[in-house]
Amino acid sequence: MSGAVVTGLAVVAPNGLGTEAYWSATLAGRSGIAPIDRYDASSYPTRFAGQVRGFEAAEHLPGRLIPQTDPVTRFAVAAADWALADAGVDPAAFDQYDIGVVTANASGGFEFTQHEVEKLWTLGPQHVSAYQCFAWFYAVNTGQISIKNDLRGSGGALVAEQAAGLDALGQARRLLRKGLRAVVAGGLEAPLNPYAVVSQIANGRLSRADRADRAYLPFDPQAGGYVPGEGGALLIVEDADSAAGRGAGHRYGEIAGYAATFDPRPGSDRPPALRRAIEHALADAGLRPDEIDVVFADAAGVPALDRTEAQALAEVFGPRAVPVTAPKTMTGRLLAGGPPVDVAAALLSLRDQVVPPTLHVTPADDLPIDLVLDTPREARLRTALVLARGYGGFNSALVVRA
Repeated sequence: MSGAVVTGLAVVAPNGLGTEAYWSATLAGRSGIAPIDRYDASSYPTRFAGQVRGFEAAEHLPGRLIPQTDPVTRFAVAAADWALADAGVDPAAFDQYDIGVVTANASGGFEFTQHEVEKLWTLGPQHVSAYQCFAWFYAVNTGQISIKNDLRGSGGALVAEQAAGLDALGQARRLLRKGLRAVVAGGLEAPLNPYAVVSQIANGRLSRADRADRAYLPFDPQAGGYVPGEGGALLIVEDADSAAGRGAGHRYGEIAGYAATFDPRPGSDRPPALRRAIEHALADAGLRPDEIDVVFADAAGVPALDRTEAQALAEVFGPRAVPVTAPKTMTGRLLAGGPPVDVAAALLSLRDQVVPPTLHVTPADDLPIDLVLDTPREARLRTALVLARGYGGFNSALVVRA
């Protein structure tokens, strides 16, 4: 069975627009977390976010479509363009049914939805259905990418909050095994307009810190929640034989293993299921725990969840036995867009033989993890494990290999 290799990357992040801009900023420790400045957020308990700067939608969408789309769709269309170009994939050179699209989204199109609800409200409350707007936007990214590039292979849109970003890549590998030659896969989010931020406040996990550098501190005793962010990444996941046959210029690495689990209901005596996701992903990749060189943590920023993750890593790998990093401390949590960014960072780490840092964190002394702090760490890297958890009990784990 041919493997699933990543031949193209495109990152849209608060600390860098484009893959290399993001990676340079991450290695330099430049954060994209700052006060929300698109509207007056002073009355909100959460006043910081990871906001994408310098993005021009008109470069990627016809002017007539911009008023009809949400920022998340604009990000997705642009990222697909960049990823296809990076992989050297010309869709016109493939059969229309050889390339699929799988995207992940947790927030729908909040800005578009708020705009439409405000218009409908002028007609009377009985005309308002935000659910219709959200249901449409869960699939619209996949549709817009497919339509623009005339990609008619199998696809889909996955919803499992943060964990869906890894699920999309796992699904891409499945589609290759069913006969597709390539899949555009990943996730993008734009949950920062007032409607979106208020919706996230309701989950009780947003940071209420009054300083940007103290707002998102996973594994730190002073952790008080996460900072929301926008952006994400799309990857070109390609059948290895097909990529070799077309003379793909470069490959970032292989998706070697993937697994997903679901936590037991609250109050159950059963343990959280993150450890099982890790173990199943390693088994799927045919790797022992001592063959994993670095872990990109989910890094919830919620003390109880951070402790659960640290304990799961210690149980699988041994206490402080593998370097752990959370570069998302420079972007905020991007919901379903965050894990594909972590996968991109993991692949770039394998390319450059360096582990990116976790910013501003002083980990609790009793947490049994080796967290890479403040500056990059050079290391011999062949494999990386990326973790993601979604609100409501979702767990996903993905292994990439050089």
